[in-house]
Amino acid sequence: MTRSAERLSESEMIAWRTFMEMQEVLRGRMEQQLQADSGLSSTDYTVLVALSEEPTGQLRAVNLAQRLQWEKSRLHHHLTRMCQRGLVERRSGEGRSSLGAITPEGLAALQLAVPAHTREVRRMVFDRLSEQQVQQLTDISRAILDGFDRDLPS
Repeated sequence: MTRSAERLSESEMIAWRTFMEMQEVLRGRMEQQLQADSGLSSTDYTVLVALSEEPTGQLRAVNLAQRLQWEKSRLHHHLTRMCQRGLVERRSGEGRSSLGAITPEGLAALQLAVPAHTREVRRMVFDRLSEQQVQQLTDISRAILDGFDRDLPS
């Protein structure tokens, strides 16, 4: 079957719309859960997780932006808001580089958020899937992400 670049097939349209609806509902519910349980936004949580996974608790801003797939300006503005709340701090790195670093307050907020967030992810996603479906979700997500990597200019 030849796929038209101009139209999605009926099954592709159903899959796409279902995927988009699921993504929006899941994103909204996860955002509500994080706010209610920890006062963190999902973007706060994402930044804190990335920083906490580093042995030093810090990353060059350019590397953090790359890891999160964010524009530099988005990261700058979000780090500014997180600094004002004491969750992260900016540090000077080698040369003119800037570092984002998790603070003790940020680590405490993350540690408070993780158990409830994990329970909610399990309840909303993984408790509804078989082991085979979890593997399929991984495989499908990886195929799409790998395709993005191939789309990048060399």
